[in-house]
Amino acid sequence: MDEREAFVAMSRFLWQFANRVGDDLLTLLGDIGTEADGGTTDPAAWDDWLACVRSVVDAPEDPTA
Repeated sequence: MDEREAFVAMSRFLWQFANRVGDDLLTLLGDIGTEADGGTTDPAAWDDWLACVRSVVDAPEDPTA
């Protein structure tokens, strides 16, 4: 994954969060925090992130989809 693909994945992740929860930045920051064991505060946020990364990596010809 290059920098552009990472940026697109981040953008998708943020838009998905905003569409589901709203524009509550503090909730987002709480959800993506990491625990001492390396896991995220909200495991669903990690799953959402992985899905966004996969969507970009699996379709590099259309990084905005």
